[in-house]
Amino acid sequence: MTAAAHFGTIRTEVPARLDRLPWSRFHWRIVAGLGTVWILDGLEVTIVGSIGARLIEAGSGISMSISGIGTAAAIYVAGACVGALLLGQLTDRFGRKKLMMITLAVYIVATVSTAFAFAPWYFFLCRFFTGFGIGGEYAAINSAIDELIPARNRGQVDLTINGSYWVGSAIGGLAALLFLDLAIFPAHIGWRLAFGIGALLGTAILVVRRTVPESPRWLFIHGREQEAEQILDRIESEVRSETHQQLAPPSESIAIRQRATIPFREIAKVAVERYPKRAMLGIALFVGQAFLYNAVTFNLGTMLSRFYGVTSGAVPLFILLFAAGNFLGPFLLGRLFDTVGRKPMIAGTYLISAVLTVLLGVLLVGGGLTRWSFIAVVGITFFFASAGASSAYLTVSEIFPMETRALAIAFFYAVGTGVGGIIGPLLFGNLINSGPSTVAIGFFIGAGVMALGGLAELAFGVRAERVSLENIAKPLTVADTAVLSPAGAPAAEVKMSPERRAVVDSRELAEEERVRAEEHRATVHELRASGDSSDHQRAEGVLADIADLRAQAFEEQAAAHDERANAEEADADGAHAAALERADAAQERARAHEERAEALGSEHQTEAEMHVALAEAAAERARAHEQRGLAVSARSDAGQEQAPDADVARAQAETYDEWAHMHDERSRAQASLAGRDKREAARHDQEANAFQERALAAEDRVDATRHRATVVELQTEKGALAQAQQAREEEAARDREARERDERIRQRLRRQEARERNGFRRFLPGPSNILYSPGMVSPPPPTAEQDLDREIDAIARALDEHGPTNRDDLTQLVGARYWGPGRFRDALREAVEEGRAQRLSRTTFAPADESVRS
Repeated sequence: MTAAAHFGTIRTEVPARLDRLPWSRFHWRIVAGLGTVWILDGLEVTIVGSIGARLIEAGSGISMSISGIGTAAAIYVAGACVGALLLGQLTDRFGRKKLMMITLAVYIVATVSTAFAFAPWYFFLCRFFTGFGIGGEYAAINSAIDELIPARNRGQVDLTINGSYWVGSAIGGLAALLFLDLAIFPAHIGWRLAFGIGALLGTAILVVRRTVPESPRWLFIHGREQEAEQILDRIESEVRSETHQQLAPPSESIAIRQRATIPFREIAKVAVERYPKRAMLGIALFVGQAFLYNAVTFNLGTMLSRFYGVTSGAVPLFILLFAAGNFLGPFLLGRLFDTVGRKPMIAGTYLISAVLTVLLGVLLVGGGLTRWSFIAVVGITFFFASAGASSAYLTVSEIFPMETRALAIAFFYAVGTGVGGIIGPLLFGNLINSGPSTVAIGFFIGAGVMALGGLAELAFGVRAERVSLENIAKPLTVADTAVLSPAGAPAAEVKMSPERRAVVDSRELAEEERVRAEEHRATVHELRASGDSSDHQRAEGVLADIADLRAQAFEEQAAAHDERANAEEADADGAHAAALERADAAQERARAHEERAEALGSEHQTEAEMHVALAEAAAERARAHEQRGLAVSARSDAGQEQAPDADVARAQAETYDEWAHMHDERSRAQASLAGRDKREAARHDQEANAFQERALAAEDRVDATRHRATVVELQTEKGALAQAQQAREEEAARDREARERDERIRQRLRRQEARERNGFRRFLPGPSNILYSPGMVSPPPPTAEQDLDREIDAIARALDEHGPTNRDDLTQLVGARYWGPGRFRDALREAVEEGRAQRLSRTTFAPADESVRS
């Protein structure tokens, strides 16, 4: 433990922060650095399976018998079991990262040493320590992966990673094809070089793994919450930089009592006292998959050589085909474990593979298989078996508390693999000597243990899809008073309102009902096993269904209390009213589940029909409350939006109201049916149909309002475009007028210049307006000419408005007495010369003719 560690009760958001992260390069780094352990295991197992035929040949450099191949496989598995148990406990005590570096180093040293084997005993010893490292890897890696991957992706990622075992198998098969080719390598050298592939791959993984952080979940339990927060801060910063989006705030927090170590006796009590059914499930899943997998995988090359005459150099090709089917199973089916659910998928893959294994044994006895049809049937069987086997590791990693996660993986791997993984290869290794018919017995045994795993999942399986690990199994270090609560509340300050406490109580009752349901199902399976198909079995099944319905009713009641608590905490009136409507909807759904349970328990058909009708009535009332809640939210949005969006929101609220009325009438119709009043039921159905039409009409009005809003937006856009066009035209007109004004001024100056050069002015003393110098003419200041131009404009406008006008009246109209001496005379003369006015007589002026003006 580091010196910075300190212990106490803390409230942390680490689990919620990890689960809300979007998929990013960080998660790919986890997959690359941690998930590759399965590639190593697949490589090791396949290499031994592929080179098995070579090791028993003369000239291999090691005297190995057929049974010795099975013994080596069993010793490898035994080493994995010991390593998992020993190193698994150390992983939970000293951290995921330390142990996963140590275990990988042990594997690299042991696999390199295997290449120098000179005798069976040395080969067996190296295989033991290779398995020892791999077993420790299982415990450290699987726990770290599940703690770092978001809950919504955990099933698919875990299964795909476990399925990558067969990528290693394919690499091992290809490597064996190369190294077992006698044209390239001698018989005593090629198989040794094959083990170098594992060492090289392990070294590369060791480099990548150094960048993987310690599990923040492990850190905050062991008093290093600051380090956990720092790691998460770096991860979130990396994710935000990559995805360019802000992360949602964490939805919940959890209070933890930190401890440096957790005694082994306390960990052992978890499986025995708290989760005995989960322990039985873990053993059943691991024994089933370990028996079938290790038996077939370690002896596949030998079976191909012995029964179908496949040469040792060609065995890797068949191993490659076998590996392809095994990898495709978890890769293609993995997503379904997060969507369809854990129980149906785990049970389904186990049971389907059991049936196909029986078929394989039957075909083997019949002798109708060729080498290609044999590997095809095996590939199809293990397509499903591979997904099931991968789910075993996922299951035990999920369903036990965080402090025991690594040891749980190690324990069930060791027990399951120790029973199935050692007995299976030894059994098959000895059965192969007796021929295909005897081997078929081994397949039948394997099918039986796989079927038991599927049945155990049906009886004891846990629905863990998309659920946080802390909600699947509460950590042992959760503070006694701690419950999942809104994020950000310190542990000492969390106070449970009556509604929040009712949430916990309802969920506790729901779990008790689920316990009853599982016990009834266990009785059903026991009766089936004994061959009893009596009414007792059917009654137990009905009681299980009733308990499930009551559990769902309590869950809905918990949701109702939760929504009422949200209503109490809501600041806005709209949010408060919407939460209350959702609470009423949850309460009605609870009532519907209760009525369905009553229907199942009814002795008479008429009574059952009554309860079914009452259940439907409650369900319709729940839908009505949901629609009213949506209407409240829509009206609240309408008050915050600007037209026309507010109009759309109000129209949508009216639609929700009409749907609510329809569901109300449907509920009344169902209640009338429960009372056997068909006439009243028909009347309410008719009213419901009318409200349905009104709701559809309201939806059409919503669409019309949306289109109207779009029209307004388009009109606004069109108006903006018109304004922009008008502005451009006005700007162009101003530019044109400016150019015309400048041209008039230039022409005026030229006329002035001509008059002064040719007129009387050239003989008068004093300065003139024109200064002559070689090559240059200097006009009067521009402002004076612009003032003159404005005065000409004033004269032209006055004449246009008043028509022919006397000179003195024109002077008054334009206010020429304020212009200064001689200014009106000059402006009037220039107006006539420029064609903007015309002289009718000596003192009378008129607007210019249109032809002249243009």
